[in-house]
Amino acid sequence: MSAWSIFPGVNRAGLLRTADWFALAVALMLPWSTTATGIFIALWLITILPAIEVGMLRRQLTSAAGFLPVALWVLAAVGMLWADVTWAERLAGLGKFHRLLLIPLLLAHFRGSERSIYVVYGFFASVLLLLVVSWGLAVIPGLPWRGMHQPGVPAKDYIFQSTNFLICAFALLGYAAVERRARRWRVALVLIALAGLFLANIFFVISSRTSFVVAPVLLLLFGWRQFGWRGSVGAGLIGVLLGSALWFGSPYVRERIDNSLIEFRYYRERNTLSSTALHLEFLRKSVLFIEAAPIIGHGTGSIGEEFRDAALGQTGLGSELSQNPHNQIFAVAIQLGLIGAALLLAMWGAHLMIFAREGLIAWMGLVLVTENIVASLFNSHLFDFTSGWLYVFGVGVLGGMVLRERDAAAVSAP
Repeated sequence: MSAWSIFPGVNRAGLLRTADWFALAVALMLPWSTTATGIFIALWLITILPAIEVGMLRRQLTSAAGFLPVALWVLAAVGMLWADVTWAERLAGLGKFHRLLLIPLLLAHFRGSERSIYVVYGFFASVLLLLVVSWGLAVIPGLPWRGMHQPGVPAKDYIFQSTNFLICAFALLGYAAVERRARRWRVALVLIALAGLFLANIFFVISSRTSFVVAPVLLLLFGWRQFGWRGSVGAGLIGVLLGSALWFGSPYVRERIDNSLIEFRYYRERNTLSSTALHLEFLRKSVLFIEAAPIIGHGTGSIGEEFRDAALGQTGLGSELSQNPHNQIFAVAIQLGLIGAALLLAMWGAHLMIFAREGLIAWMGLVLVTENIVASLFNSHLFDFTSGWLYVFGVGVLGGMVLRERDAAAVSAP
């Protein structure tokens, strides 16, 4: 493998060390500040580009996990040519894909870094602080301020907060399983209790409805990961028992589910405007948009124009506009057709394959990618700033660590 950097003569060791700390800063800021996160991502990129090894980067670009995100971006760039919208809208649409270009860079960087684990520690510590503050806002009486827009949400929004809490909860359960196998029972119990606090915040304080779908999927995945199909069956039974207990024990869960069912019924019977109705209406229209241009789509940046055209002469729900169909596959397919959707699914599959191995870091990566796939059925998470960067940095850092472990195992094998 070539040791040449893109800019020969630079102090690679110093730049790589600095890039590690900028990546740690991204992990610390991601749950809290959009502005700070953007600044540290830019600083990381400026620092890593002169230092990255050409051979290592080429190695990632020739792998499916590194090539497919770039291929999806290239298709989006070409897709601007057939979009029937202004160039400002085309460029704005392409901007949603830009972060995917960093995945091979991150994989290459953290495949060679010895400080990757600090990024993981930093993210967990930041989310743990978010959990403490969220619980404080929810239970401490007499506070003049309860959160950003909703009680119990100290930063960003409740959807991203729930995503962070779910990922950390199931990462902790995987860690607890490791400690259980090592017969360190006290540590395992502490980790399970901490995971319980994350999940309790979701089911008793505030959560997105998507989390109610993602959590059972991750629970089944956890059972399968630990004990195979028997584990999945056991996890399913545990999920039914816990779901029943939550239904009777959490007024918040009952209210969220009841409201969703009522909104769905009113949407079907009366076409009443509500959050659930808007999601369903956007999905219904998205299917029609895709059917109109199924192979290559309507072009990059065309989502807003498609919704504007569909709203002409409509009233009520039919007149609502959107730049977001609230489904990642549809958000790509409207613009780039089934070819783009196939590339997106292939990218997710390639990233799942990185983490299809034993080990705690691999389990964390599997949780991250699975959560993104399932949640993206209800949100365009890769196109959202915070959720998109969480996925990109999560896959890059954790994937690089897993690849580093694999390289070390290959070297030590006879």
